[in-house]
This record gives sequence, C-alpha cells and structure tokens, in this order.
Amino acid sequence: MKRRESPWVKAIAIAVVRPIIAAVTRREWRGQHHIPREGGVILAANHLSMADPLTVAHYVYVAGRRWPTFTAKEGVFRIPVVGAVARKTGQIPVFRGSADAVKALREAEKALTEHEAAVIFYPEGTCTRDPDLWPMAAKTGVARLALTTGVPVVPIAHWGEQHLLPYGTAKVRPFPPKRVKMAAGPPVDLAKYRGRPMTASTLRAATADIMAAITGLQADLRGEQPPTEIYDPKLARRARLESAGETGPEQAGNEQTGDDAARA
Repeated sequence: MKRRESPWVKAIAIAVVRPIIAAVTRREWRGQHHIPREGGVILAANHLSMADPLTVAHYVYVAGRRWPTFTAKEGVFRIPVVGAVARKTGQIPVFRGSADAVKALREAEKALTEHEAAVIFYPEGTCTRDPDLWPMAAKTGVARLALTTGVPVVPIAHWGEQHLLPYGTAKVRPFPPKRVKMAAGPPVDLAKYRGRPMTASTLRAATADIMAAITGLQADLRGEQPPTEIYDPKLARRARLESAGETGPEQAGNEQTGDDAARA
C-alpha cells in the first residue's frame, strides 16, 4: 500500500509537537480502546479552539495508536513551512465555498478506503459558536461519507483547550499547564440508515446521531447536562437580524433557499 505520508517529515512533526503539547497541557484520556488499531475510520470530534487539532492529534497518535489525518482549510496549505508539513503528513485540504470542495470528500474517501487511514473531521465545520461551548448544529458531510464508504464513525469529545487558546484570539495561555480532557466513544450505530436513499432527511438524522454521541461524551467530561436545543448559528444570525429589523420575509426566504441549496 502506497504511503500517504513522508516518514521523515512525520518523525520531525512528532519530535516537535509532542514535547510542546506535553508541556502546556495536563491530559486526562479515556475511551481510546474504541479507536480501531487498523482499517479506515472516521473520527468525528467537537471543535472548541484553534489549539484542539494539536490535542486531538496527540490523543489519536499516542492513545489511539493511529496517525491523525485531518481535513483542513485550504488556507493552511498556503502558509510557509506549515503548508509543506501538512502536505507531507497526508493532511487533506478543504476548499470552502468552491466547486473544488468535492475534491476534499473524494480525497477523504480515498484515504479511508484505499489507504485505510484514520481521518479526523469536525462535523460543525468550524469552532462552536454556542455561548457555553457545547457542540452546535453540524453539516452533513461526515454522515454522507460514512454511509458511502461504510467505515465506522468513532465520536471524540474534549474539553479544556478553550483555556489554552480561546477562540477568536491569538493569545496563547500556556502556563500554568491547562487540564485537557479527551474521550472516545463506541462507533455510532448508523445501520438503520445504510441502504436507504441518500436524502437530506436521512443525512440530517444520521448527523444528529453522530452529534448526539459527541455531545454525550462532552457532557460526561464536563459533568454537566447539555442544552435541550442545539445552537444553530444560521438561526441565531437570522434572529439577530430580525430583532434589528433588517430581515424581511423576502430576505428570509432567500436565506432558506440558500440553505436548501447548500444541503443538496
């Protein structure tokens, strides 16, 4: 099987990243036995901070014993040095808002089925905007890929990176080291959706099951009850516009049409 990654670049990345993460975090890991040691697998995680790709990668590599392959914004690949490392370590660029976005799904499908990789996805698509940092409404791409490939979806939840690097700031707070909790759960049972037409309702239902598993894991890590309603940034934005008198029926209808097109 052809390697997706350069062994020597992987070795350098490990040598640089592991000591840094070990120095600025105090890890509490559980559930790593749910990550299969071989074969293609989707690892679906919540997104708290720009720091959590590193902590999730650390967990997957050390505890799960798998090389972490992320789907990352295409802009990351244009950053000097960082982009070269990302390419050489098998990461997958995502072209948002472009016809090329489908290339990321094809590359991820190839990584899962041909290279039997462990591919990490953030179903929310970006850091959560929920005021209390619970997982928010997610996109359906992960569910679609899982149902298309048949590979298992293992949920991962984490908590604590927001104290290391809060979303929306560039200020890292490395000291004192922050406690970061991480847990994986058993594969999400998507059997009832397999073989069904890949309709929007099917994908939304499968996505809801995946996000419920992630939220349940995070609730356990936090020792709190999650909200009864999932935060949806589109609905929140629409509500703000309406309260400000900026959204009329025609604009609301246009937004809904755009949402439907995006889901299709």
